[in-house]
Amino acid sequence: MLHMRVVSPEGSTDEVLSILRAEPGATHVLALRGVVVEPAGDLVEADVAREAADEVIAALCALGIDRAGGITLEQLDTSLSDAADRAEEQAPGDAADAVVWQELLSRTGEESRLNVTFLAFLAIACLLAAVGVITDSAVTIVGAMVVGPEFGPLAAIAVGLARRRWDLMRRGALAIAVGFPLAIGITAAGAALGSAVNLFEASVLRGPHAVDFVYQVGPWSFVVAVLAGAAGMLSMTSAKSAALVGVFISVTTVPAAGYAGVAAILGQWDRVADSVGQLAVNMAGIVLAAALVLLLRKGGWQVADPGRPLSTG
Repeated sequence: MLHMRVVSPEGSTDEVLSILRAEPGATHVLALRGVVVEPAGDLVEADVAREAADEVIAALCALGIDRAGGITLEQLDTSLSDAADRAEEQAPGDAADAVVWQELLSRTGEESRLNVTFLAFLAIACLLAAVGVITDSAVTIVGAMVVGPEFGPLAAIAVGLARRRWDLMRRGALAIAVGFPLAIGITAAGAALGSAVNLFEASVLRGPHAVDFVYQVGPWSFVVAVLAGAAGMLSMTSAKSAALVGVFISVTTVPAAGYAGVAAILGQWDRVADSVGQLAVNMAGIVLAAALVLLLRKGGWQVADPGRPLSTG
């Protein structure tokens, strides 16, 4: 179940209540008249089955509530109520399969922002990957995969492609285009410092290693990226968010970037080229698969996308 809070202009509240009363998947409806100060209006709340949320949001947006007032959604982890049970039973479909498209647009927009936090996580992940490369530690490489925040911008690009939201595509592409070169540069600087104080030598990249898969690009790289991208988007569009951790561990985006930084300092330019190729193949596979998943689920699109620019705050 989702908890929906609607800030409604005074003249629209009766219509909002009619929409919620008419929806079998909505329950626990309440209205508080005149309690909202900014923007002035009424407060309407309800618990809505995930399967019905998209249709309710579409109807509310048709009234202009998203522009004159506001609509917020929160996930309810526990709801002890016969009325809530009946609402979920009467809503069409299954909660795990339901997609709340405005929630997806909001989430990918938030997770694709180019900010200090995103850059810090990406740089730390690449530095961890560099340590894994230098010490030939697959465990450290896996840790770097989990820390990396790159799936958010890649998912935003996929959603932008599927829904023709060019502002979302631009935001995701900017985060990737700025984030990875900066993280690789920081990793290279860290590797240069480590080499200068004799923490490691150029020989660390010679010979076979357990982490050589990081830069060895091939057809399986693309296959894994496609499967991970599909799983990641299914996770983001359903209630199965825990699967995202497996997606992070599956793809070698951050490890390839970390390897490129180390190899550049050691003058292994062929390894740099292979690592960058691995990074590009993985990102392309993720975006293509994620966009395809959204297109296959296009039949569930209920909300007319207003196409307003994403918030930059």
